[in-house]
Amino acid sequence: MSTFLIDVPKDQVAEATTFWTAALGVEADSEPGEPQYTRLHDALPGLVTAIQAVDDAPRYHFDIETDDVAAEVTRLLALGAVEIASWQGCHTLRAPGGHLLCVIPVHSTPEYFAEHAKTWS
Repeated sequence: MSTFLIDVPKDQVAEATTFWTAALGVEADSEPGEPQYTRLHDALPGLVTAIQAVDDAPRYHFDIETDDVAAEVTRLLALGAVEIASWQGCHTLRAPGGHLLCVIPVHSTPEYFAEHAKTWS
């Protein structure tokens, strides 16, 4: 797991950012080149934590990063997930129980990824 996202309707991002920064005692800023994300620095140690502006209902979801997106999607589908969307090399899945998750290409540094990645056989 690499990223924990607080999905917020676009018109509520400013209010949500004010709330979460105060509630968690963290700083926030926009992600360069990705205006739909507002990063919450050090909110969850070891994970990127961000508010994501969405055209949907508020919810939480997390991202799994991998160096082989197709293989990870195939593995998770075999475990019972259902793919519901894909966008810019990322795949959104619904896990058994209804929770959303995204499978994304590696976003962390190569050193961090090498140290923390799990290998499936």
